[in-house]
Amino acid sequence: MKFTKILKPEAVRIYSAISSKKRLFHELGAIAESVYGLDQARTIDALMERESLGPTGVGHGVALPHARLEGLDDVAGALVLIETPIDFAAVDRQPVDLAFALFAPVDAGVEHLKALALVSRTLRDASVCAKLRANNNPATLYTIMTEAQSQQAA
Repeated sequence: MKFTKILKPEAVRIYSAISSKKRLFHELGAIAESVYGLDQARTIDALMERESLGPTGVGHGVALPHARLEGLDDVAGALVLIETPIDFAAVDRQPVDLAFALFAPVDAGVEHLKALALVSRTLRDASVCAKLRANNNPATLYTIMTEAQSQQAA
């Protein structure tokens, strides 16, 4: 599994401020609709439903919200950098400024898990997160994510 397969450059966004987790999910829904053709309302509902099972804030300012959705053939993702971190009820109680959302087909099975593992492994790397946080250009963030995978494989 490669980032270039699950993340389109236009699905990388930077926001100066987002007021809440719910607002973040609305922005992720808008990205899912504009980039992947998914229904925004269904995407938001699916993200909120998954979040109700337990927070997807994994610590160190990183969240990995994810949902299974009708109408998808492949796993897709969106990367968001939030310049003013938000409360996300993360496991370490730290606010979140990096969110990588995964949208998976309802029957994705192992592909969804592989994508989640790839994103999780990459964003556990403190140097990758530091590079992401130090840049404010979506194209640069995309490059950092795709190059991080190449460096991890080396």
